[in-house]
Order: sequence, then structure tokens, then C-alpha cells
Amino acid sequence: MFPREYRGVAFVVGLFLVVQVGALALVPEFAAGGYQAVENPDNPANSVLYVVAIVAMTGVMLAACRYDFDGAIRLLIVGVSAWLSWYVFSALVPPLAAAVPAVAVAVGLIVHPEWYVIDTAGVLMGAGAAGLFGISFGLLPALILLAVLAVYDAVSVYGTEHMLSLAEGVMDLNIPVVLVIPLSVSYSLLDGEAASDEAAGVDADEEVDADSETDAEAEGDVDAAADTSPDADAAGEVPDSPEPGDRDAFFIGLGDAVIPTVLIASAATFSPAANLAVPLLGVNLPALLAMVGTLGGLLVLMRWVIRGRAHAGLPLLNGGAIGGYLIGSIAAGVPLLEALGLATFF
Repeated sequence: MFPREYRGVAFVVGLFLVVQVGALALVPEFAAGGYQAVENPDNPANSVLYVVAIVAMTGVMLAACRYDFDGAIRLLIVGVSAWLSWYVFSALVPPLAAAVPAVAVAVGLIVHPEWYVIDTAGVLMGAGAAGLFGISFGLLPALILLAVLAVYDAVSVYGTEHMLSLAEGVMDLNIPVVLVIPLSVSYSLLDGEAASDEAAGVDADEEVDADSETDAEAEGDVDAAADTSPDADAAGEVPDSPEPGDRDAFFIGLGDAVIPTVLIASAATFSPAANLAVPLLGVNLPALLAMVGTLGGLLVLMRWVIRGRAHAGLPLLNGGAIGGYLIGSIAAGVPLLEALGLATFF
């Protein structure tokens, strides 16, 4: 691995941490504000409905890219960005005042969609969406959601490969369906360098808000570690791709950061484990180790991405989150059935 790629990995880990910590900080505010999106957060059917919505949104986005409705997709994502940003800012300032920075996010994406604008919007969207879903998905629905989306992601990348097609369709839109990881100080997304760079992920799951419609789909969750260069082949490799040390940026889907964070926020909200003494955050051991597991999966994913191959992100990321959560639950003395959200059924 080249030194600047180490910096790139550190940067993406930092972005994931901001999304995770941001979601944990927002959970108490969202819960107090009555933002829970469902009546019964413990109902497993919530996960099924959400997955169906993701698949449907994926189809819509693929059709839009195919029939040149890219502009409509761009406006939709910009609108979702402003909406989720408003949720985040309203936890800090009065709702009316929160509209000002939320609109500024949308204007920035339209007027100057440079990589740092996209990453800022993506982090706000990710933290907001994960927080909203964290208080809306109980432990069992959250675990089902992560497990099903991990399988779906693997099938869509290694099997049907439609996530790779979606990645190619949205990369030129300069919208926060991806997090941009620059590997050089002078890198500029607006200079067109992104067209020849390698991508780490496209998962059309971002509908988390509403993914969340909320976010995982509306955002077009990009979670495969995929190469989106014009001459990428079916496997996501580019025959004449630059040497590893010559790349200027990586891209990783925003959904890769959001989906595992849903479990982290859910654990912080619904797990009976005692809270840890962490200032400003209501975090317990299951949530903390779910964070650690997610970041461990991210490091493995980035190692694969640097080698230039397309990979599904959620199997590693969600698997790490689930594994860390279960280990943390057992270590905190939570019975396994209760940790899985199954205690009420027995």
C-alpha cells in the first residue's frame, strides 16, 4: 500500500466515525422530538417493507439512468440532502433556524459540488438517516435489515452486477450517494478526474430516510467497492487502470456508512446494556463494539479496493457490526435471546 493510500484509508475511517458518532449524538434528540418513523419498532415487518422499498428504488434509479432522467435523480438526492440536514441541524437550533444551513447544503451541491461539499452533505445525511432509523428499528428488525441487505448487496455485485451499472450511472452526477476519498491534496472532482479513478462501492440502498425513505435508496446507496471507469468490465476491473500509486481518489457508497450505523444507533436505543460514561453520547458496550466491528470490516474492504477489484461492502461492514454487537451484548451480560430481540417471542 502506498503512503497516500494509507492517508486515504485514514480519511474514510474518519468519515465513518463522524457518521457513527453523529448518529449516536442525535439519537436522544430524535427520540425526544418524536421522530420515530413507525408505531412499533420491534415489528420485523418493518425490515421487510424497507428492503422491498430499496429494491424498488434501485429499479427506478437504473431506469432513470438508462433513459436519461439523470437530472431528476440529482434533484431528488439534493432535496433529500437538504431534508436530512434539516433534521440534523434542528437538533442543535430551532427548526426555523435549521432551515438556513439545510438550504445552504442544497445550494452548495447545485452550485459547487466539489468533493468536500459532497462529503459534508454525505456525513450530515448519513448521521441523520442512521439516527432516524436507529430509533425506528428495534434490535430484531435492525439485525434482519443488516443481514438481508448484506446478502442483497453480494448478489447485486457478484451475481446480477446491477449495482455496478448503477454506480456507473450516478458517478457523474456529483451527488452525495458516495463519499469521495481524495488521495492527493490537489485533487478536484470538478476537474473530471473522477472519471478515471477507482470506486469503492455502490449500493443503491440509500433510502435511509424515508433510507427513510430515509436514506438508503433515495441516496442510491453505493456500497460495492466498484470501479466505475468507462471501460470497466463486468467484474468491475479496468483493464488499463492506473497503477495503485497513481490513483487520485477512491469512492465508497454512503450506504456503506449508514446501514451498519443503523444497528449501532438501535443498540444504543433499545439494548438493555448499561450506558458507558461517554460525554454527550448515550453509548453502551454493544453499540461501541458494533462500531469497532464495522471499522474492522471497513479496513478489510479498503484493502481489497486498493487492489483494484470490485467488492460488495455490506457483507463485511454489516457482518462486522453484527459480530461486534453480539460480542458486546454477551460481554455486557445481556442474554443472547434478548440481544437478538427474540425474548418477547419465547
